Amino acid sequence: MTLPSFPEDWQTALCVAAHPDDLEYGLAAAVARWTAQGKTVTYLLATRGEAGIDGMQPDEAGPVREQEERDGAAHVGVEIVDFLELQDGAVEYGLPLRRAIAAQIRRRQPDLVLSLTHREVFAGGGLNQADHRAVGLGTLDACADAGNRWIFTDLVDEGLRPWPGVRWFGFSGSAQATHTVDVTDTFADGVASLQAHRQYLDALGTDYPAPDALLEMILGTHDDPDLGDYTVRLEAFQR
Repeated sequence: MTLPSFPEDWQTALCVAAHPDDLEYGLAAAVARWTAQGKTVTYLLATRGEAGIDGMQPDEAGPVREQEERDGAAHVGVEIVDFLELQDGAVEYGLPLRRAIAAQIRRRQPDLVLSLTHREVFAGGGLNQADHRAVGLGTLDACADAGNRWIFTDLVDEGLRPWPGVRWFGFSGSAQATHTVDVTDTFADGVASLQAHRQYLDALGTDYPAPDALLEMILGTHDDPDLGDYTVRLEAFQR
């Protein structure tokens, strides 16, 4: 059964991920579609991805990957990219993470919040990484935390008033997708966004698929004639 299209009667979105490049494995193509419609999308990265390049010391890799994320975001119309600067590979689910994400939700006041799936397995069957799971689950809970004035009351003291305006939240990469986003017209933008992570991708070796081929595998819909050529699948919930 063909999944319904994700609603687009919203104006602002916050995308939360664990590492630079996480959002570029498909979701960035949807972001390009939405920014082209005049919507405002901002990014929040939990880490700088400093542990992601085996042949590069973390203190060198962190700034490189941060800049690559900013460059990739620019390809899809995102001007604001913030970092929590947590330790790459050691992000823990818990109150501090929930508080940090809730603070950003209050700061940006989005209608929609997106992240990668928090489930143990991706849609393609691969095992999900620990940081992804922690950030995805933290984002899920922070959507409610952001609207409750009696949770993290110190945020109010910092001038961050409750924001109960998150209408939708969703996760890419989930095996339990509920909605689709047609990104046929912005597939090339998504590829360009991933290509911006040049040093990271180079370090993966020549056997790793090129960005266009990889996104073809992730987003292609050749088996479903009712969809566009390329589709982002979301596990989405309405509040």
